[in-house]
Amino acid sequence: MATSSSLPDFSWRRRFSYLTVAMTVLLISWGGFVTSINAGMAFPDWPTSLGSYNWINPVDNWWTITPYLAEHGHRLIASLVGALTVVLAVWTWRADPRRWMRRLGWGALALVIAQGVLGGLRVLWVSLDLAMVHACVAQIFFALLVAMTLFTTETWRTGGGTLPDTDAATRLRRLSVATTGLIYLQIVLGALLRHPGGGLDMVFAAIHITGAFVVVGLVIGVFVMAQKHFAHNSSVRWSTGALLGAVGLQFALGLFAFILMLYEAPQGIRSVLQIVMTVAHLVVGALLFAASVVTSLLLARTPEEAPIIDTPIRERSASGPVPAHHEA
Repeated sequence: MATSSSLPDFSWRRRFSYLTVAMTVLLISWGGFVTSINAGMAFPDWPTSLGSYNWINPVDNWWTITPYLAEHGHRLIASLVGALTVVLAVWTWRADPRRWMRRLGWGALALVIAQGVLGGLRVLWVSLDLAMVHACVAQIFFALLVAMTLFTTETWRTGGGTLPDTDAATRLRRLSVATTGLIYLQIVLGALLRHPGGGLDMVFAAIHITGAFVVVGLVIGVFVMAQKHFAHNSSVRWSTGALLGAVGLQFALGLFAFILMLYEAPQGIRSVLQIVMTVAHLVVGALLFAASVVTSLLLARTPEEAPIIDTPIRERSASGPVPAHHEA
């Protein structure tokens, strides 16, 4: 076993992961702004911008024109997130003793590259279908970054907060996974509703609204079950509490945005308030999905899964393969 002085330091990589997550939240919110004002084709070319290869300033004073600000600002933030993901993947590969964690880093890099290509093809092919796929993949990428951040925390690495292998724990795990799946389905339906001409009708709206009530019920079920059987577990109590708070805020935002849309639609207007509420609903939805993923991951661990014993990369490469319990 490695001594405490030789253990790898996760703190700076965890902080960098937080930064990458925060910038991804900004990217998702900016993307929602682009969609809300229909600015996705403000620059009809890619990878150039109006024929210019000047990535920073393709058009003089472009930031003063709202559609240009929205679309090119989105491209710039996406480039920054891509660069941060490259650093995170390489850092994880070089510094993390867990093989599966290093693979997650490369998976995050593959997803961010795929997102860039999807965004470019959406422009070149003028495809709303690709715009919706782009939006849905963004949520998976965000959830993966959040999971990678969780895996660098002391709680995860020491095996803290694990649940016993009981019937109650099994039921709670299954309910949490089902909740996560339904939340993502709601995200897909939301993408269909947000993109003009991409499937907006009363059938999808009715399904989405019904799904919102079901999600609220499932989250309440997860919270109540966790409080009833595992209130002593601080990790479970914190994660399920955050999940409940997120779903409450998301439901309120969705209800307000829907009422506002019904009020403004007959007048043929879309106010700044409606755009703000729609973007807020999108961002909180991403946070809700991430909170559900974190909760499901925390609940999935059992005491039988030994905590990771950190071994420095250089020492690991010199001494041979990492034992199986190092990969927990």
